[in-house]
Amino acid sequence: MSGAGIRAVNRLTARWARTVAADDGSVFSAAGVWPLLAFLADGAAGQARAELSEALGVPADVAAAAARRLLSEMTSVTGLDAALGLWTQQSLRLRDDWRAGLPAGTYGTFGDDLITAQERLDAWAAERTGGLVERMPLKLTRDAQVVLASALSLRTTWRQPFTETPLRPEHGPWRGRTLLGLFRRSVRPDRVGVAATPDGHVSALTVPGDNGIDIHLVLGDEWMTPGQVITAGVGLVERALPVTEGGRLPLGHVGPGLHVEQRPSASPEPVALDVRTVAYEVRADHDLLADPPLFGLPTTPHAHFPGIADAPLTIGAARQSAVAQFSAKGFRAGAVTAVAATPGSAPPQLPHTTTVLTLTYDRPFAFLTTTRSPRLLLTSGWVTAPTPYPAMRLTPASTS
Repeated sequence: MSGAGIRAVNRLTARWARTVAADDGSVFSAAGVWPLLAFLADGAAGQARAELSEALGVPADVAAAAARRLLSEMTSVTGLDAALGLWTQQSLRLRDDWRAGLPAGTYGTFGDDLITAQERLDAWAAERTGGLVERMPLKLTRDAQVVLASALSLRTTWRQPFTETPLRPEHGPWRGRTLLGLFRRSVRPDRVGVAATPDGHVSALTVPGDNGIDIHLVLGDEWMTPGQVITAGVGLVERALPVTEGGRLPLGHVGPGLHVEQRPSASPEPVALDVRTVAYEVRADHDLLADPPLFGLPTTPHAHFPGIADAPLTIGAARQSAVAQFSAKGFRAGAVTAVAATPGSAPPQLPHTTTVLTLTYDRPFAFLTTTRSPRLLLTSGWVTAPTPYPAMRLTPASTS
């Protein structure tokens, strides 16, 4: 993947992160939005073309080619699927040069039977995301002339699985709840690091999948906002922030949720990393027109896309539905983004000691999903509602 394209998608991720609210869990995919904006920019004119180009971070003249390359290269990653879909009203004539710039096999039409057409679009969304996103994020209307959509689906299995265990936070917003905790010990302290940002400190853990996809869990100082923590995560992913890796950290409380100590051991042991986190499922729906400047989308009813069709077109709706699931065995995520164009107008004493890093995620934190090399951000989000521990597993002994 081209460095310029990756940087452009990652910058859009960082800008989008600033809009995440502290009280609600969220998941979003700039990698799902970016190709749609690129193809819209290719057919736009005037101020709309300039604003889309600015949001994309690349000139409109090269946007379509960059989007095709991005979609193709994402599809080449094991466990990552990306698709583009285009549907138009049967009577609309697209410009041949714009349609030729789309990936092959993406074009379909719909007529006056909107119920059947909606069912087809919903089925496409579900099929392209393995059922994670069950329907298209927008509804067809009588005014709809063009629907341009992208679907992104990723899945990975942990190289080293976690063990499920009850987790009962003693402080913070999750205090008093019994959560589905996940525990794992490893001898890779380099998987964790601490970084200082202008907004506070963050502790970040990389959980590698078995297919070139990594999940980064980022815990910030308690006063940091979700946007600040996710933005710090983007900086870590892009290696723009200096990080002190786990093996070089001193003893004591060294970062949010992170402690380093020496423990008695029966025999010499390597440095260990104990991680306690939570299972979660996050779902979110986003109205992209709620913040048009972020995505460079025009808001006036005037025609903005003469390069797409002879008929005047403007943006009538733009939405994304996304989901992310983190479990003991792996991670799954899916996102469908759609744009509709409408007409314009205490231990025992032992002889040895070992150093143990303990990292605990027992309050809201951020997650970022990337390809391993190069580091393209696929999905990002904020966890506020982790999975409860199943009541049927709790016994009197385990709840004491």
